[in-house]
Amino acid sequence: MTGKTVEKLRALLKIYEERSATKPPAEVRTTPDEAERRRRACGDRLQNVVRPLLQGFLTELKSAGHEGSIEDRTDTADAYPSVGLMFTPRAGGVALASTLMFRYDPRRGIAVARDIKPSATKGRAVTTSSDRIGTMRVEAVTPEWVETKTLSFIEAVLKVN
Repeated sequence: MTGKTVEKLRALLKIYEERSATKPPAEVRTTPDEAERRRRACGDRLQNVVRPLLQGFLTELKSAGHEGSIEDRTDTADAYPSVGLMFTPRAGGVALASTLMFRYDPRRGIAVARDIKPSATKGRAVTTSSDRIGTMRVEAVTPEWVETKTLSFIEAVLKVN
């Protein structure tokens, strides 16, 4: 640094020190983080609206002889909340698990994605791409919307297997 720059820096630091010495320290107020509040609200919505409906679908699927499970990540602090239905249809051959995932998207609300895997015995290549089948504001998620998306997913899985 040049001599002029050092002098300016020292002058700025001296002014700051004088100003902060005469001013009492400001009370630090913590405001709730809006993003964290929205993430928690989404987790609550997924847990209270989406998960019970997926559990009902899972019960029906299992009673018909299919395999399935619920993946619930609504209470993890290190990730966006999500709830998913993993479904493996009863098949004569080797069936793979397909997934329907309701996940928090901070810009859009709750996004629904599905990953449908056809049975290996059908002669199709197994892919791992998922497609988004809908997005809804967190507050607007209704049981009817969840039912529609879940029925559409189950129908698609049963068609390809």
